[in-house]
Amino acid sequence: MGKLIRCITSCGAVMASFVDSTDIVRAAEEYHKTSAVVTAGLGRLLTAASLMGNMLKGKDHSITLRVNGNGPVGSLVAVSDSDGNVRGYASNPVVEIPLKPNGKLDVSGAVGSEGTLYVTKDIGLKEPYNGFVPLVSGEIAEDITQYYAVSEQIPTVCALGVLINPDLTVKVAGGFILQLLPGFTDEEVAQLENNINNLPALTSMLNNGMSGEDIIKKALEGFNVEVLYEQETSYKCNCSRARAERVIASLGANEVEKLMEQDDKIEIECHFCDKRYEFTTEELKKIIKK
Repeated sequence: MGKLIRCITSCGAVMASFVDSTDIVRAAEEYHKTSAVVTAGLGRLLTAASLMGNMLKGKDHSITLRVNGNGPVGSLVAVSDSDGNVRGYASNPVVEIPLKPNGKLDVSGAVGSEGTLYVTKDIGLKEPYNGFVPLVSGEIAEDITQYYAVSEQIPTVCALGVLINPDLTVKVAGGFILQLLPGFTDEEVAQLENNINNLPALTSMLNNGMSGEDIIKKALEGFNVEVLYEQETSYKCNCSRARAERVIASLGANEVEKLMEQDDKIEIECHFCDKRYEFTTEELKKIIKK
């Protein structure tokens, strides 16, 4: 299980969230058999979605992040509920490109530095809230920061990291979001900027065994940090046979009948967990009669 922690500074200047998403990203890699650079890119987006979903207030609220870049990975999608439970997928799960000159995975090269980040919030209104911003780098964290600056006008720092083992499994993954709250002072901004500029790499801190609270307190050094709550999060797909039936029914009787003429069964595959649901001709006839 992942672990999410939400904090605030006692002066009321900064709200902070951190999630250890190691288990979440491991599950995504196991479901989708992603290559290393796709695991890193999708893992970062899943981590961001978990953090952003947990900021929603309603129990049934959810957020969807979609990155459509001009790189070979195609689209990356992550969906989170308000507890930070998340699921996602990549259009092209296997992408092989050279490492960066510094030996690190080239997430931007896989995602693309040109494209769009779409954010959809379902908060129980008649229509969901939709926001979007052009990609800044395709590295995901910088793009999330840009979204908050442009679409929500909230000064934000986002850091996301995924460290891959030589055997392509996930060693550590996590991320944090820091947001300035109304009434912050210039001195508090300067302190935060200095902290961020001197902060070690996120994956290094995780790999060295630092907890989420340790990392938040280091990022907010000089501030008194109060923990609001901690909770577990996971990679959680909500697909079911009943949902698959609704997908088939939504096609309409004519379309389903055309499919039955081509084959004696239909198979629905979930994008998020790769589970398959098979329906025979008799089952399809019952669905379209409902």
